[in-house]
Amino acid sequence: MANPHPYDALTPDVVLQAVESLGYLTNGRQLALNSYENRVYQVGIEDAIPLVVKFYRPERWSTEAILEEHAFTQALADRELPVVAPVVAESGVSLHEYQGFRFAVFPRQGGHWPELDQAEHREWMGRFMAQIHMVGESQVFAHRPDISIASFADASVSYLLENGFIPKDLELAYSTLTADLLIQIRRCYERAGQVSHFRIHGDCHPGNILWTDEGPHFVDFDDTRTGPAIQDLWMLLSGERTEMSIQLSDIIEGYEVFRQFDVRELHLIEPLRTMRMMHYSAWLARRWHDPAFPHNFPWFNTARYWEEQILSLREQSARLDEPILMI
Repeated sequence: MANPHPYDALTPDVVLQAVESLGYLTNGRQLALNSYENRVYQVGIEDAIPLVVKFYRPERWSTEAILEEHAFTQALADRELPVVAPVVAESGVSLHEYQGFRFAVFPRQGGHWPELDQAEHREWMGRFMAQIHMVGESQVFAHRPDISIASFADASVSYLLENGFIPKDLELAYSTLTADLLIQIRRCYERAGQVSHFRIHGDCHPGNILWTDEGPHFVDFDDTRTGPAIQDLWMLLSGERTEMSIQLSDIIEGYEVFRQFDVRELHLIEPLRTMRMMHYSAWLARRWHDPAFPHNFPWFNTARYWEEQILSLREQSARLDEPILMI
């Protein structure tokens, strides 16, 4: 029999009991939300708006690191920035524990996919991102890692090669390609020079932004880290180079209403994109023992996946040598 995964013990009853341990009266309704790293549920509350409860993946973050996430989002909320921070109990506690699971509850935030097809909305995003970064600069993380070549690229490639995830007939192609990419990435960082790193969202893709009539709301700071400002901006771009240049110009126009943008960071867009691709593959590999991952990502770790990954990384190699985006 396979070893049970820790989340196997997180039954529907345990979810409800955990929420009720905080003094809430649930109505028995719960809905699993789209999350794989953690387990996240919408839980119905009697005569009140449902809550969202997040059960943190065991052994991923230390308690201190989770509390740093909570403190950062609360600092943003205190500035009336549109982020969804955890609910703080009357005791002043935001992180709770029940039957070995650490969890937090959040107010439910409605919204839809961000509307970034208009310059006005992109400028709006830029203004909010600058204000988030201004708060991010005010303190430092002591327990959360930096977004670096070592952690996102070197460690990811090493893990995949050392743990046998690359098919034998593709191993040489992958290892030589990634070795060349790591050299290119370092050259791009050298061209950028010493850029500022501070507390950022870290995973600011459109899926972590909810749009309402009042504008964007930023959710899921689970991956908040120390990193450059551009990390929170480049994932908002899409399309061909010309389109991305226009989009980025609008975002930065809004951004610079509150905070100056260091144009040297434009050298980091494609390196960060390449590193994210490497990190994503390694993330899937590291979580492959969790039954939810083979079930939800059946295409991962197949020969076709790695063939397509190598092709995509070769395309990134070409992009790393292209001129930076003009703004």
